[in-house]
Amino acid sequence: MSPPGDVSDRVALIGLAFAERWGSNRLLGVLDRIAAGMSRDILLATAHSGEYADSVGALDAAIESSGSPQSESLALLRGVAAGYIRGANSVRVELVWSGPSSHRVPVRSTAQVLTDVVAAAENNLLLMTYSAREYPPLVAALRGAYGRGVTVTVVVETLQGAGGAIVGREPATAFLGVPGIELWHWPTSERTEPGAKMHAKLAVADRRILFVSSANLTQAGVAKNVEAGLLVTGGTAPERAAEHVTQLQSSGTLCRLQVGEPGTAVG
Repeated sequence: MSPPGDVSDRVALIGLAFAERWGSNRLLGVLDRIAAGMSRDILLATAHSGEYADSVGALDAAIESSGSPQSESLALLRGVAAGYIRGANSVRVELVWSGPSSHRVPVRSTAQVLTDVVAAAENNLLLMTYSAREYPPLVAALRGAYGRGVTVTVVVETLQGAGGAIVGREPATAFLGVPGIELWHWPTSERTEPGAKMHAKLAVADRRILFVSSANLTQAGVAKNVEAGLLVTGGTAPERAAEHVTQLQSSGTLCRLQVGEPGTAVG
């Protein structure tokens, strides 16, 4: 039998993982339903997705197998949620810049921040870009993320979607050198406004770090042009950005992209 401290640590770690993936409010909601006597079968049946059901089931199982009174485990997990909220409310925002620097105003470079965000990812990484060209430092960082077991998702514009504004090869081909990457796009059939573009440029690591920039994922955008962005660490913005994209994927607004399919031929 595991020592009591080890068991409580395991319950706390599972609760923290739940909060990091689904947010502290959902964690508190599940705890309230467990405290009210809701069975695991009902908890799982009312989950909005299979992944969420797995997380709820693991949480409930950890509480049940802890060997402690349920009230103690719930109190421990509510403390985990409160701590996560305090940590999430601690936000750091930094200015990021491409192009000429100013010695009197220290700013971080887009090239360094982009690779730092990729390197910081432990579980999942989201990138969005309008245009893309193979940028060796980014490709190397993404390969490193894949080697760590990170799920890498990239949302890109297509030549068809750009309507002639992008020429040459498909932006998605910039990532073909990265194994295991998931490519997504905004099909033209889902665009309700004529001329609408997939113009977002951002990176989100583990729903805790958000980098929003005017720079495309190209050598020019990252290192040559004058581009500006913000790096947000902590707070709710990283999680909300990732959740929004997840909802766009779930609703079919964003779809998986296979380079070479009609409308996305390799140039």
